[in-house]
Amino acid sequence: MTTATMNITAADVNKLRQQTGAGMMDCKKALTEANGDFEKAIDILREKGQKVAANRSDRDAKEGVVLAKVSADNKKGVITVLNCETDFVARNADFIKFVDTIGNIALNGNFASATELKAAIFADGLTIEQKITEYVGKIGEKMELRYEKVTGEKVFAYNHPGNKLASIVGFNKADANNLAEVGKEISMQIAAMAPIAVDKSDVSQETLDREMAIAKEQARQEGKPENMLDKIAVGKVNKFYKESTLLNQDFIKDGKKTVQQFLQDNDKELKVTGFKRIALG
Repeated sequence: MTTATMNITAADVNKLRQQTGAGMMDCKKALTEANGDFEKAIDILREKGQKVAANRSDRDAKEGVVLAKVSADNKKGVITVLNCETDFVARNADFIKFVDTIGNIALNGNFASATELKAAIFADGLTIEQKITEYVGKIGEKMELRYEKVTGEKVFAYNHPGNKLASIVGFNKADANNLAEVGKEISMQIAAMAPIAVDKSDVSQETLDREMAIAKEQARQEGKPENMLDKIAVGKVNKFYKESTLLNQDFIKDGKKTVQQFLQDNDKELKVTGFKRIALG
């Protein structure tokens, strides 16, 4: 038995299984092959055709409260998340109120990161970070603050019931046709379909290269000829664009049109300037 195998615990295997949905033995083999590296293990599972959760940004989230808010002028939206270890704590009214207060501080300030937000004053001269530490001492659970923001001419937020999923989305116009309904629908689309970027051009080269490599390896393992791998990979990447970029996704309320077509049907000049989505799980 190798050292890497000895270091891989049942908890590690279960964590990877929860993140990816793959089988226990497949997860153990992937972790062993990756020497315990979770990122590499996920790629190994995908290369072998295992079904893996697409939205990797949610991987480390456990229990907690997720809240989205929009400023009074509708030009800024924030999502604040305070992770904890158990659902029992997450459902506590005082804990939810605590996260709500942090959200209001985030909304009324101009913080570029969670680190900056943690340094803001909460109350009685204590910073948010100090109050979280105080809460940890009281509850006895590890806690972690996460924070995202979006700005635009008009920003919308969606909070899914249960405080475990939220999204915010910004638009380039504040007076577009039927904007209130459009904003609601798009924020719910983001929550439900978990896109990773607004459009194809917004996907990073690193992500694109990664998807190409995985697609080629999948085709290779399926026995496809080497001279066809690039063409097959391009087709898989185009499918990835359709599933993972907001404007190219099928609109959930009408599968006959894309999100882009839905926007155009309401206002030809309306554009999504940015979005954020955070989910626990």
